[in-house]
Amino acid sequence: MTIADPRAEIPGTPRHDWTRAEIGALFDLPLAELMFRAQTAHRRHFDPREVQISTLLSIKTGGCPEDCAYCPQSAHYETGVTASKLMSVDAVLAEANAAKAAGATRFCIAAAWRSPRDHDLDAVCAMVEGIKELSLESCATLGMLTADQAGRLKQAGLDYYNHNLDTSPEYYERIITTRTYEDRLDTLAHVRAAGIHVCCGGIIGMGETRDDRIGMIEALATLPKHPESVPINLLAQVEGTPVSRGQKLDPLEFVRTIAVARLTMPASVVRLAAGRPEMSDETQALCFLAGANSIFYGRDMLLTTANPGERHDRSLLDRLGMVAMPG
Repeated sequence: MTIADPRAEIPGTPRHDWTRAEIGALFDLPLAELMFRAQTAHRRHFDPREVQISTLLSIKTGGCPEDCAYCPQSAHYETGVTASKLMSVDAVLAEANAAKAAGATRFCIAAAWRSPRDHDLDAVCAMVEGIKELSLESCATLGMLTADQAGRLKQAGLDYYNHNLDTSPEYYERIITTRTYEDRLDTLAHVRAAGIHVCCGGIIGMGETRDDRIGMIEALATLPKHPESVPINLLAQVEGTPVSRGQKLDPLEFVRTIAVARLTMPASVVRLAAGRPEMSDETQALCFLAGANSIFYGRDMLLTTANPGERHDRSLLDRLGMVAMPG
């Protein structure tokens, strides 16, 4: 097979007109060719040695009224997760200070809500203000937002808002019925209009096909502006959730997904998010080579599922010759 000069096909600046056929052609490339293109695109926008270090804290766990089929925090499923009240501002800021001491440059807070109530948002805004006083970047994921709520978070100093599309538009109704794809797009539009950076990605390994992975990336890469941060999650299977017994995803398919995300959104930070305990060090190394340049770090748990320990991550990054991205 003859392969055209890959350098001629690597986007120098982000595009917003990707087609599914083009994205599918990237997935179909021989792995070495795909990795070469992804690493070359990555180097045009980032130092390939650097990894952005984030820490994620659940400030309100469980009891969520949404029926997301992958989520142990949904009130619809028996997963052993107990609903908790919103953490105090002081407790959250103590965790943020510890994260900074451990090397994190971004502190992310998550609440299991369909959408925040105004009096809860008062506390969240105080948390954001305190995180900023620690000279950390701030990120929040609180469910759906109105335009006014997004404006309040911006006024408090929020840097990033996470709201994932999760999967393709076609597969979405197989995963969630309590909110629509358009609901998610509306929240992203409110966040962007408020001047907050967008953190938006999806989950791989929920029984979707490659066509669905292509559709998810098309939805992300054709937004009016690419998300500044793109978390790609490998499903953490939790007993009691509808997708807890899905077929294991081939690790190389996950690597391909990372590489295609890098090529279609070359200036975005691509994060290895949930599911890293299921990945070997070698798989993670390939993901970094494919263009991933962010991880969640410093806590043994991501919300309610496992995360590699700080010591293991430090060892892996040292072995790879990688360093923390400056804050």
